[in-house]
Amino acid sequence: MTVYEYDDQIAEMKPPATSVGVLGWMRHNLFNGWFNTVLTIMVAALLIQTVPPLVKWALLESHWLPSGEACLNGQGACWSVITANLRFIIFGFYPHDLQWRPFLAMVILVALLFYSRNRDHWRKILGWGWLVGLAVMGVLLRGGLFGLSVVESTQWGGLPLTLLLSVFGLTAAYPLGILLALGRASHMKAVKALCVVYIELIRGVPLISLLFMSSVIFPLFLPEGVTVNKILRAQAAIIFFTAAYIAEVVRGGLQAIPKGQYEAADSLGLNYVQTMRLIILPQALKIVIPPSVSILISAFKDTSLVVIIALYDLLKTTKSVLSDPKWMGFSAEAYIFLALVYFLCCYFMSNYSRRLERELDTGF
Repeated sequence: MTVYEYDDQIAEMKPPATSVGVLGWMRHNLFNGWFNTVLTIMVAALLIQTVPPLVKWALLESHWLPSGEACLNGQGACWSVITANLRFIIFGFYPHDLQWRPFLAMVILVALLFYSRNRDHWRKILGWGWLVGLAVMGVLLRGGLFGLSVVESTQWGGLPLTLLLSVFGLTAAYPLGILLALGRASHMKAVKALCVVYIELIRGVPLISLLFMSSVIFPLFLPEGVTVNKILRAQAAIIFFTAAYIAEVVRGGLQAIPKGQYEAADSLGLNYVQTMRLIILPQALKIVIPPSVSILISAFKDTSLVVIIALYDLLKTTKSVLSDPKWMGFSAEAYIFLALVYFLCCYFMSNYSRRLERELDTGF
């Protein structure tokens, strides 16, 4: 019998260059059929026609000086509308010399969000950290303590107001939505009927109507001399509206849990609260991460609707800048900046949801 000996020094055969790397990805995703090939060529031609002029307009020939004088005769984008009015767009009518306070509040919020991204930090102390952080944010914005001068809520605006409505609204709406979903799935007819009426009634009314009612109609039912802060009323409308949609999403997750999970909980002698807290809800909430985040992103963008009740959120401050005759012709640049801010916030939420979904492995 012949014994063949192979040289260990023989180089390992590499895959074809067109199957790996960038070329391989393009071949398998962009040119993997006649339709995709034609579509890729058409999109490439469109990009060649649009991207160079866009880069030239937005960057190469753009103007950034706050004076904005060069924009009158310039051909490029006039980013001066942003640089000259950045503080008003971000902080609204908040006193100029006190704008470090809302800025610090936003820094605290961003720090809490980034720290909470890591699931290893999900402990009781994180919850206390959020409570303390939100309280500090409120003190910074309102003042009145620790020698800070009082700033009325009518002067709050811009990005801090948008983040305030979003964070407080979404934080309160999610647990309320879970309770409504559990109530709708309950065997107690009275509780179920109340939850069904609430959910269907709120989902059948646009958010604009709720905001209008909270601003105009609700004060009519209050006793004479009693007033409720306009921001608080808008916050309540956002919470109640978002909670109704969250409830339906969570209810879908509850219905997806196999009956055997409930039977297993019964066999362990768990009561209703223990069953939901330890077995059912953890699985249901993992299943509905994608639709839940979709609703939260939509709710974040819907905060711009508070403009109809004269709250100066980020959109309203931007529109106010454009009402100045000096900047009337540069709305495209202002709205591009505004869209970029909203995109970054929404992308952060979407990206985190994908990461959380992978870590929790939502599949059964």
